[in-house]
Amino acid sequence: MMHRTQLYLDETRYHFLAQWARKRGASIAQAVRDLIDERMKTAGLTGKRRDPIWKAVGRAAGDGSAVAENYEDYLYGR
Repeated sequence: MMHRTQLYLDETRYHFLAQWARKRGASIAQAVRDLIDERMKTAGLTGKRRDPIWKAVGRAAGDGSAVAENYEDYLYGR
């Protein structure tokens, strides 16, 4: 999901951002997203956490048995 955001910049920041975006062939909006992504990487927040699959982590609980190691027992009743 994307959120629309309005941003106010002074002349210096706007011209820097516009030039930075132009050099990369990107829109100003994409340039802002790219800069935020770079900062998130340096903060240790990788893109994988934005993947919806991570919402499923922790929703199911096991009984502690080694299902992956003993999958044949569960699949074939061995």
